[in-house]
Amino acid sequence: MKFDLDYARSVIKAEADAIASVAHIVVASFAKAVAIIYACKGSCIVSGIGKAGIIGRKISATMASTGTPSHFLHPAEAVHGDLGRLRNDDVAMVLSYGGETDEVTRLISLVKKLGVKLIAITGMSDSTLSKYSDVVLCMGPITEACPLGVAPSVSTTCMLAVGDALAFTVMKARNFSVEDYVRFHPGGSLGAKLMTVEQSMMFRPGEKLPIAGVDDTIEQLLAATCDVKRHGAVMVVDEKGALAGIVTDADLRRLLTKHGAKAMGRKAREVMTPDCKRIRIDALAAEATAVFHKYRIDELPVVDTANKPVGLIDVQDILTIKVVG
Repeated sequence: MKFDLDYARSVIKAEADAIASVAHIVVASFAKAVAIIYACKGSCIVSGIGKAGIIGRKISATMASTGTPSHFLHPAEAVHGDLGRLRNDDVAMVLSYGGETDEVTRLISLVKKLGVKLIAITGMSDSTLSKYSDVVLCMGPITEACPLGVAPSVSTTCMLAVGDALAFTVMKARNFSVEDYVRFHPGGSLGAKLMTVEQSMMFRPGEKLPIAGVDDTIEQLLAATCDVKRHGAVMVVDEKGALAGIVTDADLRRLLTKHGAKAMGRKAREVMTPDCKRIRIDALAAEATAVFHKYRIDELPVVDTANKPVGLIDVQDILTIKVVG
């Protein structure tokens, strides 16, 4: 059987063109909707029926993962107990292209009785949903891409784009950071890739670090760091406390093998690797992975903006959180 691939391409083009055409929705009413969601002390409750409901679930999930507490409320289940999910300090967002579906109009009444602000994403400005909403984001008439012109396709794609625009505009206003994103995605590959060095290094702020001065002897170096938790290297600092080099376990083994007991009197500056590789505490853990792979090292000093040691990251720490460089 021969399939109409030209038609398939036309579907994709129709949806892409439609998304561009709804940019007109970003006006004063859009700004008001953003302000309501941003100021909401509760959750953004998203609802819709059918395909619009599926899109609503995705929008709700996007909000929840980007700093806006959100839940999906099925309009049919709302009248069977799920209305208890709504609180006075919530805001409701209802998706419905026609705005006249029975389940949706019934939900409108329940939401208004609770005094919850209502945002509508719809295609009809004169619908029941539009009439009773506090903010209406009207996409306008849309022609669906299906052969019969009835199956939700272009309209739901546009709803998704509008919902994403709302979620991400609020996210930007909240100054939602990479660290915030990682906190909400600790188990995902994206979260791992966005994890910072500070979050993945073995030492926490305030903990004793394996540090010695450039003029400390190896004996002093070992004595000063023997009670520091697991580490495979000692960071060596200059008179100002800035990182000057690193002494690894391998360095010490080679030194003892060559000089025996006399090695204990050698100074750290004689043994250390000067100008060693290092990484800023605010860098991504993935950057540390790249350094480990490129230079075949096991320990990497972590420094602040003044080049002073604030931690140490081990290649095993990176492997544990499965960061891919």
